[in-house]
Amino acid sequence: MSFPLLTATAALPAIGAIVTAAVPAARSRSDGDGPRGSGTAKAVALLFSVATFVLAMTVLIRFEPGGARYQLTESYDWIPAFGVRYELGVDGIGVALIALTALLIPFVILAGWRDADHLENSSKRWRPTQGFFALILMVEAMVILSFEATDVFLFYLFFEAMLIPMYFLIGGFGDRASGTDEAQAATQRSYAAVKFLLYNLAGGLIMLAAVIGLYTVAGSFSLSEIAQARADGTLEMAASTERWLFLGFFFAFAVKAPLWPLHTWLPNAMGEATAPVAVLITAVVDKVGTFAMLRFCLGLFPEASKWATPVVLVLALVSIIYGALLAVGQRDIKRLVAYASISHFGFIILGIFAMTSQGQSGATLYMVNHGLSTAVLMLVAGFLISRRGSRLIADYGGVQKVAPVLAGTFLVGSLATLSLPGLAPFVSEFLVLVGTFTRYPVMGVIATVGIVLGALYSLVLYQRTMTGPVKPSVSKMPDLKVRELAVIGPLIALLFFLGVYPKPLTELVDPAVGHTLSDVQQKDPKPDVEAAK
Repeated sequence: MSFPLLTATAALPAIGAIVTAAVPAARSRSDGDGPRGSGTAKAVALLFSVATFVLAMTVLIRFEPGGARYQLTESYDWIPAFGVRYELGVDGIGVALIALTALLIPFVILAGWRDADHLENSSKRWRPTQGFFALILMVEAMVILSFEATDVFLFYLFFEAMLIPMYFLIGGFGDRASGTDEAQAATQRSYAAVKFLLYNLAGGLIMLAAVIGLYTVAGSFSLSEIAQARADGTLEMAASTERWLFLGFFFAFAVKAPLWPLHTWLPNAMGEATAPVAVLITAVVDKVGTFAMLRFCLGLFPEASKWATPVVLVLALVSIIYGALLAVGQRDIKRLVAYASISHFGFIILGIFAMTSQGQSGATLYMVNHGLSTAVLMLVAGFLISRRGSRLIADYGGVQKVAPVLAGTFLVGSLATLSLPGLAPFVSEFLVLVGTFTRYPVMGVIATVGIVLGALYSLVLYQRTMTGPVKPSVSKMPDLKVRELAVIGPLIALLFFLGVYPKPLTELVDPAVGHTLSDVQQKDPKPDVEAAK
């Protein structure tokens, strides 16, 4: 039997979570000078995250873009009585997102190196440092398995299970710069965590009903078996049944993505979480929702996907404009980034349901590039907030004069968020708009309003925080340290590299996009030569 590479890639961070949690508790200082923290737990978590990245790169290297649709496959009987199998496989889209996840987690761990230290001595029985990093690794394991699963029930299991560690990361390790007293801040963190959990559980329960319905109709949870039955003509699914099942799956994915009007949990969760956890939410976990729209909604329910396309496109446009408008009016830095992400997810979903190769390739690239750009902006914002102790934009000003490196990296993150040419998100946004315009020109034109608003909220944020007179509260603000530069530097380098040379990524995802379009029996519209004349 060949080495189960996909299982190992997901199992390694899970093992790392267990080992990290088992690290002995750190001893408290006896000099009253604050907690010692647990460097061993941090080092173990970082080591396992780096090892997972190495395995993810091995998956990337071994994957052949022009080969079979699902590669490195694994298939074992799991619950035969219910037709459930442990089936894994990756296409180009899954490989790209696994690589993104494995790349970001070490930087998330480094950025959150001291985020649990202040809790170290709060209880003799609770080990927050071990818990914090163990939960991050557990989320990584479940996200990677979600990108690998080709059995619907297996996917659903980890799609839901990742909510548990995320709940504790939001509620138990929240932001300390809320501008309120500790009791009120704890209440806000609890509210954000519960809201996150309830929204996603509601979507998951509806999806569970659809998963059961799919098995009743198809007699299998396996994507390959369902696809074969559809090709052979042995799978009979009434149009109304397919539409109801599509809606059950899509609702859960729209909550996770998130898509307007199911988005309201995200600003609360990102606002109250620490900056690294906020990156984990929007750059890693939320990508499972948009990825699943491509793999499951379009792959399992092609006719229903085409039936729902007009409504989904309208919802995506609302997300683009609504998220951008609310970002413009925000006074809280982290909530501004959250609303900007809602706008960006609208672009991703617009590209998916434009049903063109450019649109879906752009949407996939957007998932990767949005993860990089949001990570840069949010992590630098977290470094900024930790120095000043406030998330309010009005509490900053003139930072570029006292911390020029911090201001410079913040500018790059802001420019990437507005999709400046030369940075990675530009290519994604351009492809999404081109792909949308070729089939739905009016919607493509409306979506461009989001670009204008994106420039507005990004540049206004930079202007109000980094330029102008130096406020007394930031006059002694230190610049980025070595650890912080080690977090931001490689991500910025990737933003520039993929901005000027996106070919490796497009070659990886384009064949998978072709398979998805084949599922829904769609081809790119032919240019209207007569209209061009």
